[in-house]
Amino acid sequence: MTKRFDKVLVANRGEIAVRVIRGAKRLGYRTVAVYSDADADALHVLEADEAVHIGPGPAKDSYLAIDKIIAAARTSGAQAIHPGYGFLSEREAFAQAVQDAGLVFIGPDPASIEAMGNKSASKIRMIEAGVPCVPGYQGNDQSDETLVAESKKIGLPVMIKAAAGGGGRGMRLVHDAAALLENIRSARSEAENAFGSGQLLIEKAVLDARHVEIQVFGDRHGNVIHLGERDCSVQRRNQKVVEEAPSPAVDETLRARMGAAAVAAARAVNYVGAGTVEFMLARDGAFYFLEMNTRLQVEHPVTELVYGIDLVEWQLRVAQGEVLPMSQDEVLARRRGWAIEVRLCAEDPLQNYLPQTGTVLAWRPASGVGIRVDSYLQQGQRISPYYDSMQAKLIAWGEDRDTARTRLLHALDDTTLLGVVSNKAYLRRILAHEAFAGGDFSTGFIGQHFPTQTIAAMQPTPRHYALAAVALYMDEAFALAAAHDLAPEFIGWHSSHESPADYRLKWRDQTHDLEVLVHDGHVFTIVISGQTLVIDVVRNLAHEFHYICDGVQGKARTARDGNRMWLDAEGEVYCYEDVTLAPVEAASAGSDGRLLAHSDGKLVAVHVQVGDTVAKGQTLAVLEAMKMEFQLSLPVAGKVIAVGAQAGQQVKNRQLLVQVEPQTD
Repeated sequence: MTKRFDKVLVANRGEIAVRVIRGAKRLGYRTVAVYSDADADALHVLEADEAVHIGPGPAKDSYLAIDKIIAAARTSGAQAIHPGYGFLSEREAFAQAVQDAGLVFIGPDPASIEAMGNKSASKIRMIEAGVPCVPGYQGNDQSDETLVAESKKIGLPVMIKAAAGGGGRGMRLVHDAAALLENIRSARSEAENAFGSGQLLIEKAVLDARHVEIQVFGDRHGNVIHLGERDCSVQRRNQKVVEEAPSPAVDETLRARMGAAAVAAARAVNYVGAGTVEFMLARDGAFYFLEMNTRLQVEHPVTELVYGIDLVEWQLRVAQGEVLPMSQDEVLARRRGWAIEVRLCAEDPLQNYLPQTGTVLAWRPASGVGIRVDSYLQQGQRISPYYDSMQAKLIAWGEDRDTARTRLLHALDDTTLLGVVSNKAYLRRILAHEAFAGGDFSTGFIGQHFPTQTIAAMQPTPRHYALAAVALYMDEAFALAAAHDLAPEFIGWHSSHESPADYRLKWRDQTHDLEVLVHDGHVFTIVISGQTLVIDVVRNLAHEFHYICDGVQGKARTARDGNRMWLDAEGEVYCYEDVTLAPVEAASAGSDGRLLAHSDGKLVAVHVQVGDTVAKGQTLAVLEAMKMEFQLSLPVAGKVIAVGAQAGQQVKNRQLLVQVEPQTD
């Protein structure tokens, strides 16, 4: 008999915690948040009815500490726990601990999580249930020799996968037999570090395929249904970037076949609650089981918008022992329109998607018809290095795919995030790309259309530099006017002939000189790189100005941080440093022999000690930030004369890690 509850603890943080808390409160439940030191003022804490502190910033000491989560539920009187996604959501031990504590776990039973938690074991179970699977090897003999032999037997190319993994870790695509052994050992090592298990499986690589997943839902009365498909083919390093429902490649017949296979997979493990069965969809219409995620997915909003339902509400009702709210036919009859989601992340595409930390100087999410934004961001908050880089999900619904796509493009333009480098402009380029607009693409989309050289070309134009100079001038002029109580018409006034002002603006390692002449306080004539631009500021608001350039009126949003000006204009976001009065710069970073942390994070390893001789480009330390590891090196060779931090230590951005005395030729 299911235990009834009226207070729910959400064992998570960020946008999913906010989404679940708001959903539960709408249904009349009291809610409890948990938080680490880093999240003391986070939005999910403010939104919940109650909140319990569970430890320091690192997830292992807080959000991954099962005993602390259970204790928080007992302390607050919560009778049920919703795990969200990530963290403990797919840990059998957590679900079991919740049930052992006499609490309700809002998700599947521990046995179901365990059955699908290992890719090899779940694949064997799926084959027995008649679910189509990719040909491969998932045996217990894990010797290098056996894995190499089985890979050759399957036929190259093959995909090597971590049996216990997810999120792209421990995965390798191998085309050449000579590279098999190296990749097997590399994947095993990565899997051991990420999941505590080096078990691998080998699968035939299905190239040019799509990633299509089916949302399933089961109750405790024997009912299991599916809620159509989501297409998650736009991926980078096997991590999803854009998701949509339905899939451009799935018709009614294929939807029925894939849905039936997903339901069979769920029934095979007596599944209860929300889950997702993931498939590879080949060009010829054949599909193959990948894995089952035994939780709510990041991309669940696109299903909610297309089918007009609330999956969190369904989770709560099923956890209370209720029957599914709708039958299979009733659900499918509700499908209407199209929805597309993008993940807005604090990461830098120009630096190999390096996660970013910092203070949010401006946050204004888009709104409007068909637009939904799930986020936890607040102006002034600090984005820490402890957690995932995703900060928000922007979702758009439309009567058809192109309406949803164009609405989402506009929503990206209308969303402001300044103070931290993000992938906003990168997402916009993906949505605007003709291959995405046409709907004919595979999991190779980003590799094919956004290679390194294309990303490297994402740099500010002279016009964007010019707008930044206008932003700096206007900001300083209005500050001066406010300080001296001057009327707006005196801004830019001269007692003598107008004379240009010189600006020197720096973006990363690029510096441009600009000559700025202001007429009547609002018309700017700017010379940069031999070009002359005329920008007429027609409206100046708080942290935003409207301008006319080349006959077209545009908007620019700004945020000032000392000598740095953040500018969001014309679909691009860049941060410029005003170095007009700055002294001449030193040589390039690292050339002085100082290895500095490039982000807040945890030092995983230090590979050198004082007295060691190191080569140019040699890995000296490994830094972990936002669940990713980065190999740090210097552009010089020399002798180590100081080590400023040790493995396991939390370090700050630009903290000295290693000092090398550069070798002289």
